[in-house]
Order: sequence, then structure tokens, then C-alpha cells
Amino acid sequence: MRWLFLFLAIAPRALAADDDDLDRIPANLPAPAVSVQGDPNTQLMLQEDFEVAALRSDLIVPPPSLGPRWEERLFFDARIRRTLLEGVEFVISDRFNLRAEEHLRFPDHEDVRNDLREAYLAWTIDPETFLNVGRFNLKSGVALGFNPTDFFKTRAVVEPLSADPSVLREDRLGTLVLMGEHLWMGGSLTVAFAPRLTAKSAIYGNAALPSFNPMFDRTNAVSRALVKVSFNLSDDLSPELLAYFEDGHARFGANLTYGFGQNVVGYAEWAGGERANLVTDAIAYGRATGTIPALAPQLFATDPARFFRNDLSLGASYTTDSKITFNLEYHFHQAGFSASDWRDWFAVGALRVAPLDAELWYIRGYAADQQEPLARNSLFLRADRQDAFIPNLELSGFVNLDLRDGSALAQANAGYYLSRQWTIGAQASATWGGKRSDFGSLPGAATVFLSVSRYF
Repeated sequence: MRWLFLFLAIAPRALAADDDDLDRIPANLPAPAVSVQGDPNTQLMLQEDFEVAALRSDLIVPPPSLGPRWEERLFFDARIRRTLLEGVEFVISDRFNLRAEEHLRFPDHEDVRNDLREAYLAWTIDPETFLNVGRFNLKSGVALGFNPTDFFKTRAVVEPLSADPSVLREDRLGTLVLMGEHLWMGGSLTVAFAPRLTAKSAIYGNAALPSFNPMFDRTNAVSRALVKVSFNLSDDLSPELLAYFEDGHARFGANLTYGFGQNVVGYAEWAGGERANLVTDAIAYGRATGTIPALAPQLFATDPARFFRNDLSLGASYTTDSKITFNLEYHFHQAGFSASDWRDWFAVGALRVAPLDAELWYIRGYAADQQEPLARNSLFLRADRQDAFIPNLELSGFVNLDLRDGSALAQANAGYYLSRQWTIGAQASATWGGKRSDFGSLPGAATVFLSVSRYF
């Protein structure tokens, strides 16, 4: 807890709050003793957490670094909304981080970091027309485990505190964008444009994150545009269609939900467009940004051709009478690793040549940086329960299963709201599978994460 006492001693109350955590504070708790003038538009949170990890040492393909066995973080998190003029508001979402971990020098610039997630002007032109300009987290999609239509997710996650896709979707860098939205009785239209501000950059390592930098190279390295339109066909059916344009290429998508009674909701999310497979994209990006030498040999055979590839999330949610919500999804990512890609990946890695191993792990790091799954076919199961067994205890968890080899990642979370000011939490995750499997070949076997949060 040393970070907590140090921070309270030297830092003023400033920008901080995690929307997802704050939204889950039970409404029936007593009023907080400390507040910011009772203003719901100011959400502040201070959190201390500590994580320990169990690492695998018998990997067929050893990574350049196994990663830290322990990490400690203190962050002050804020989301603030202020009215500037009638109909014009300014919104900022920011996180200031202090961290320490194994293999990270102290003191060092890496121990102090700031992530400017959002900073934008929101203009309500009339009751049906809205305009946002600035850094904004533009999200799309109806699924929980994999969002094919969430086109602005790439490279936006900086330092994940969870493997939960729903958490990563909220806790990421926004894109500098000009976005307009218009509503009418039968639906809505959204148009967004994100300009290119800088060149593409190499994938950041854990020990090479900038201290104070908006990192527009992660969110605005190419010009992008999005158009999406929704239609209200009935009370239970409102499909959404999307068209996305990036670097001269187009992708298209659709979202659909439908209620089957009061307890079951089915949903589907699809996107498709011309692209190469994941391996080809990763190698091309590594060469373009200087991480992989231009003359480096092709590690294994892969199809460099661009053709129409599909992504799909197909799922349903079921809520029991005891308020437990289950989500089951099937995910298809056509650009992901094929069975032959996996065989070649392990065959090259078994040679134990360090430069080749680094390139193999770069491919997987690229997938994580792009927020794309490696697996072509997977199942995702999630469960959530509030007031579980006792009031103010929230439990959640998920399992992500690769259907090719049966390996999986599982994570369980527990959060107990002591009051409107204090929350304690615990998170445990584990990966399992054979040595030549998707999740069984990762260096991290299990982690345990403990946290204490103070809301203002």
C-alpha cells in the first residue's frame, strides 16, 4: 500500500474515475461523506492494486521476456463534464498512474504515466442533432466478448488491468474525431471522421510507454471514416448498418438484437471486408515500422492475398429470476490463425533461434495490440450477478475457449461495496491447455489481483 500513502501525501485531488466501476455503485447505499459539491458530472476515483503472476518456464516457444511476476499500481482516475455555453459541454476522462513492477527500474519515467482517454466538446445543436469534436471513445457493437464492428478499438488499449473485453472497451484511448449524430422517429444516423495526425509507430513495449504523451500515433496514424445508420423496425428489433473506411479500404458491418420474451435476448454482430490474414498483416506492420527488418525471411508460408474475410459474434443473454445474467457467444475471425499457421508457429519456435522467436511473438503481440483474437473459432461464456449472496457484493466471470484445441482463458471478479466511498475487489485469472495450444503456450499461467478503491 506504499503508493497509496505516498500519493495522498504529495498529490492534489485531480482528474480521475472509471465509468464502469462508478456506474456499478449500488444506488441504495448511504450518501457519501465526501463529494464534489454533489455534482454527478464529476466522477473521481483513487485505486491501489497489487497483482502477482505465476509464469510458465517450459514453453516450446520462449518469449523475449516472460513478463513481471508482480506489479503494483496507484492511479487517480477522473471523468468530468462541464457546461461551457448553452448546449455546449466539455468532457474529459483521464488517468494518472504510479506503478512499480519486477524488472522496472525505480525511479524511472516509466513509474509515472498519464493517459488522456477523452477530451472533447459536445454540442447539442437541437434535440435531435449532436456534434462531438475532440478525443472521443467511439464504440460500436452489441456483443461482449468480441466486437467485429468496433472499428476504432485498434491500438487503443494502453495498459490493461483486466482481460475482460467489456472492461477494455471502456478503459482505452479515444480517437481525435469529428462526429455528428442525428435522430428521428425511425432511427438515427452517425457520421465520424478521424484525421491522420502522425505516422504509424512501432508497438509499444511494457517498459517503453511514454510518461506524458497523448499517443495519437496509436489512434490517429491513418485517416478513418465511419457511417452508421439504425432503423427502428419494432419495439424489439432495431438493426444497425455500418460502413468503415481506412487507408483506401472499406469494411462493412451490421448489428442486430431481438428479444425473446422478458429473459432472453439474442444478438448478432458481423463485419466484413477485403484484408490479408493476421500473420501477413503483422509482418507487414512490423516491417513498415522498423521492428522487423525489411529483408527478414518469411518464417512460414502464408497467403498474402487480400480477399473478403468475415468476422462474426453470435450470442444470447439470459437473466434468471435471481438476477444472474449469462451471455453465451460464438466468435468467428476468418483472418485468425489457421491450423497450419499454428503448426508452423510451433515448428519454427521449436528451433530455439532467438531472432525467430522474437518475430513469432511479435505476431501475437500485434494481434493483442489490434484487439483481434488469434483463434478463428471460439466460444465465450460470461456470468454476472449483483447482490450475490449478500447485499453489495458483485460477482462476474468469463471463459474464452479456443474451439480448435480446447485451451482457454478464464477470469473471475469479486467487488464488495463497503460504502459509497470504498470498494474492495479481487480478480483471479488462469490459462490452460496443451503446450502446443493457443492459451497453453502463453507465459502467464495464472494471476491474482487485489484492489482498494476510494470514490469522491
